[in-house]
Order: sequence, then C-alpha cells, then structure tokens
Amino acid sequence: MGTELLDATFAALADPTRRAILARLAGGEATVTELAEPFAMSQPAISKHLKVLERAGLISRGRDAQRRPCRLEARPLREATAWLADYRDYWAESYQRLDALLDELQALDQTDAERRRARLDGTDG
Repeated sequence: MGTELLDATFAALADPTRRAILARLAGGEATVTELAEPFAMSQPAISKHLKVLERAGLISRGRDAQRRPCRLEARPLREATAWLADYRDYWAESYQRLDALLDELQALDQTDAERRRARLDGTDG
C-alpha cells in the first residue's frame, strides 16, 4: 500500500462519523439520504465525509437511475490491517519477553523467600 493511500485511510478512519458510515455500509449499500439519517448534520456535511472516504478508496458511489448508492470498498481496510499486523507482532513479542522476565523474577523471589525462611528456621548451612 502506498504511503499516500495509507495516510488517507487512517485520516478517514480518524473521524467517528466516517467510521459510523463505514459500519453502516458494511451492512449493504445506502444512499446519501439514508446515511445522513442517524446524524444531526446536514446532507452537505455528510457529503463532505463521503468525499473523504471516497478519496481514501474506502467507498465507491454508483448510479442506479436517480439513486447514487454508496458501497464499502474493503481493500484499503485490509491493507491498513496488514500494515498494523507488523506492529501487532512486535507487541506480541514484547509481551512474551515481558512474561519471561516476570517468570524469572518470580522464580528468583521465590528462591530468595525460601532462603530467608531457611535462615530463620536455622536450617541454613
């Protein structure tokens, strides 16, 4: 995925209204009027959000007689997810290293506690 498209995808996803529009389109195509219904904003404001989503390649608009339905285009989302997967792998490895360190520290703490108990009991060398 090109940097420009990735930037446009994340910029489009940064807005909660645009994410809600994408969630609605995941259920099937809809017109601008249908997409505007749940929002307390004008149809021109919704149209601006749709233009951002369209520039990012996240939606496409068709023509069906007088209707101009919008459809979700998932490819940019898949590519953004693939880009994020590298970081998910990084964090998974970091958490595995942290788990190993915690296990090691707990084992040392347990050994230290056993030595202190042995000294208190007078069983140490």
